[in-house]
Amino acid sequence: MRKQNVDIAGILAVAALIWPIAQDAAMAQDVVRAVDNPRVLQPSSEPRSKVLMNTLEPAAGPAREKLLDLNIVYTASKLFNPATNSYDKVKLRSYNGTDVSPDVPYVSPTIEAAPGHTIRINLNNQLPGEASCTSGGAHPNEPHCFNGTNLHAHGLWINPAGNGDNVLLSINPGVGFQYEYNIPSDHPAGTYWYHTHRHGSTALQVSSGMAGALIIRGDRLPTHGRSGDLDVLLKPLRERVQVFQQIQYACYEPGSRIPKTNPDGTYRCDEGDTGEIEDYAIFGPGEWLASGRYTSVNGAVLPTFRTSQGEVERWRLIHAGVRDTIALKFVKMANVTALPQKLDRAAAEKFIHESCIGATVPFHLVAADGLTMAAAQKVDVATLQPGYRFDGLVAFPESGTYCVINAAATRAGSVNGLGPPERLIGTVEVAPGQPFTDIDRHLVDTLSAAATEEMPTIAAAVTADLNDGLKLSKFTPHPDIADSEVTGQQELTFQIDTSGNPPVFGVSNSLNPAERQPYDPDRLDRKLALGAVEEWTLQSRLASHPFHIHVNPFQIISIIDPNGKDVSASDAIDNYSPTGTGVEDPQYRGLKNVWKDTLWIKSLATPGSAVGMYRIKIRTRYQRYIGAFVLHCHILDHEDQGMMQNIAIVLPDGNVNTLNSPQAVNGQQAHRH
Repeated sequence: MRKQNVDIAGILAVAALIWPIAQDAAMAQDVVRAVDNPRVLQPSSEPRSKVLMNTLEPAAGPAREKLLDLNIVYTASKLFNPATNSYDKVKLRSYNGTDVSPDVPYVSPTIEAAPGHTIRINLNNQLPGEASCTSGGAHPNEPHCFNGTNLHAHGLWINPAGNGDNVLLSINPGVGFQYEYNIPSDHPAGTYWYHTHRHGSTALQVSSGMAGALIIRGDRLPTHGRSGDLDVLLKPLRERVQVFQQIQYACYEPGSRIPKTNPDGTYRCDEGDTGEIEDYAIFGPGEWLASGRYTSVNGAVLPTFRTSQGEVERWRLIHAGVRDTIALKFVKMANVTALPQKLDRAAAEKFIHESCIGATVPFHLVAADGLTMAAAQKVDVATLQPGYRFDGLVAFPESGTYCVINAAATRAGSVNGLGPPERLIGTVEVAPGQPFTDIDRHLVDTLSAAATEEMPTIAAAVTADLNDGLKLSKFTPHPDIADSEVTGQQELTFQIDTSGNPPVFGVSNSLNPAERQPYDPDRLDRKLALGAVEEWTLQSRLASHPFHIHVNPFQIISIIDPNGKDVSASDAIDNYSPTGTGVEDPQYRGLKNVWKDTLWIKSLATPGSAVGMYRIKIRTRYQRYIGAFVLHCHILDHEDQGMMQNIAIVLPDGNVNTLNSPQAVNGQQAHRH
């Protein structure tokens, strides 16, 4: 019997599959699974509130308010299985909205808005009733209430309380709730995402596909005194919204909760079986790799992207999964131009080793977690941990077919801690077009032409920046946080106590891991003053974890390896090993001074030893919003099991000491587990 727990990986919003799912299984691999962007969730036809029915409509103009519907239901459909070259029947929880594609129901539709707009979402829980959602008998840090839900706007800078980005609610089966996201007019345009966030069932629901892109689109031109939206500069480029997911369904013998497996240990579904995700037993360390499942892109497994040589495209990459690291890489395919008919684990590894051996295609990252970087960064691999987003500018120098690879990662640099081998995500078919040899020059020329067309009054300054190391200073939304601005300090340690069974997941408010506490829904762990600017020191005592904090983004100041070297500089090499020089891990290079909302906290420490911990410093401003929200590990089964804290931003002159629970801060009924 294999060890089990929780396993998933990333989502990137690029495509909605247009392959016929009812197609004969024997022909499944013969049809190219081309992908397009996920559908955009369309406004509801529901009338306005009855209270306002007698109020005059505003004067005609651009719609600044959207009313959207998201229904949570069980959906029976199919997912392509490359190992058998056929489709597996599955029945999973999913969002069913006003324009969810029936062909790819396990990727949620894209929500679009703009600064100054309001999004109202009717979240209707139509799942069957479940006693653990209402009985109050479940331990808060044991997975439970799989049919309860709520909604999180990951990365948005909005109100966390009331009808805002409130994840301290449980929307139980049969209950509906209207979220209202009031997006401020100065909100950065960028790539964000949304997903379920009910403590106790978050990982299970997200791994079923209950996540989607949330894009804030901007049209603000830069001036000589103010930054503008990168969207304006990139307007002429084709855009791909790509949601990466690991949907880890399994099939079972009647009465058993152990997944059916093949002789090599990979998951098996026989004819007549229906795959499901109904417990946390399949989410253990390494279980995603053992399952043999493939990362999907916008609901498509092993999709094909089509483009032309030399065409610069904007790829909005979203890791919407739970328990895998995605190290995205493009490699020219050699010897062949098509995939084998069947690709089980061994065949896939053989194909990559023999055919994905051409030149690696470098590309440029221009935004991290929705926030424009100070300069484009050229990479061969973009490492996305759960919750991450990157905006990349991609162009292929030659026609032909390319492998889209999830590259090998180091043990401490990956969610599963196993240093997984390279895996195939899909292919790119590149038609003959405009050849180029220097990607930097090609990108400068393309963006300079866009600046001349879209912003002629400031094009000269933008072009000068582009020619000076591809700088994007006219489009960065946040000013750097100087030493003199810092008013306080915070410390945090992620910790897993493995001395007992089951292990205890917790977070410490200091660098002493012994002070760690598992999540308590009635305890307020940190009280932060509105207007303060604080420097946080982050570390992990056992295993690596992605740190995510709601509402306010942060700026990365330093990432110090166990030998005292800052590995966040643009030319840094991170190859620490407790026994000497290890394999290089590129994921931290260039992150110094970058703004994010989710960050990998790396650790090679083992039980009983503090050797191998990285120490990370970030800074953040507590601006505009007060209320209670959470920080947590974005390996979501860790969050569900207690690696989370309640924090609150409060008025600096308020009676802070009397606010000892998140419910007291938000003035709401306690969310009991």
